[in-house]
Amino acid sequence: MPVNQTLATYSDMAYATSVVIYIAAMLLYFGEFAYGRARRAAPERESVLVGAGGGETTSKPAVGHVAEAPKRPLAERVGGMAVSMTVLGALVHLTSIVLRGLATGRAPWGNMYEFGSAICFAAVVAWTVVLFRQLRVGRRDATPSQLRGLGGFVMLPMIVLLFLSGTVLYAKAAPLQPALQSYWITIHVTAAVISSGALLFAGVASVLYLVRSRYENNPLKMAKVGSRLPTSQALDRLAYRTTVVTFPIWTFTIIAGAIWAEAAWGRFWGWDPKETCSFIAWVVYAAYLHARATSGWRGARAAWINIFGLAVMIFNLFFVNIVVAGLHSYAGLPGS
Repeated sequence: MPVNQTLATYSDMAYATSVVIYIAAMLLYFGEFAYGRARRAAPERESVLVGAGGGETTSKPAVGHVAEAPKRPLAERVGGMAVSMTVLGALVHLTSIVLRGLATGRAPWGNMYEFGSAICFAAVVAWTVVLFRQLRVGRRDATPSQLRGLGGFVMLPMIVLLFLSGTVLYAKAAPLQPALQSYWITIHVTAAVISSGALLFAGVASVLYLVRSRYENNPLKMAKVGSRLPTSQALDRLAYRTTVVTFPIWTFTIIAGAIWAEAAWGRFWGWDPKETCSFIAWVVYAAYLHARATSGWRGARAAWINIFGLAVMIFNLFFVNIVVAGLHSYAGLPGS
């Protein structure tokens, strides 16, 4: 199928627009994070009438007068704008992905540029789902301002990945390589995209857990950042619950990849660099879940294992795909 260059151009424009919107959202998140606690709610003032006997009585609103609703602090309004910009950016980003797929007539994750874009979209969706779920449940793990404050730290690595994908890793819209022309690309790579994006959020939560935990152990350390984060228990739960939900998807990713490998290369497993690194990541995340449920390993030890798992995923994404030669070398870069 020939590539529709018009749709491909619109896709690239939507991609660049979404990055700009995400940057604006990140700055707004950090704005609320930095100044959210500087402004405190002023106590409500009561009008007082002095009676003839010297007593004080609280004034009552005049008949027909409608009391104005108290205005939200500026920091909270900035945080609300950040969430709105995140949702808008995600919609524009989704438009970019859909247009890329329509332009090429295939699943829009056939090279490193498209795969990185899809991972970032999955990370944004994971963050948005967690945020709205936490804000709507009756028992919150943190205040709304603290929860929104996590947004800037989630958006930062995602924007870096989007920038790298759109510059260094960019590939023009083109048909799939013959080796990838299979329905398994929709099944296997979709699962990889979802799990990679969600695990990115879980890794960021574990990093912030270490920062908050250090602050709780010594309020003189990491005070400017740690004091504004949710409690360490809340961050630990966010990382753990996200990984628990995502781990079966990553397991399915490896199983689906093995089935596709048998159909394409005649064997289920061959210890290809990509296969090996993916299996190592699976072992690390399994170890994290086990450590998180084991007395004596909870807390910082388990968090470091989760962060190591994220490091393996990043290594698998960049180094194995770009530097190491193997059967999975489909980065779409010149010379690959």
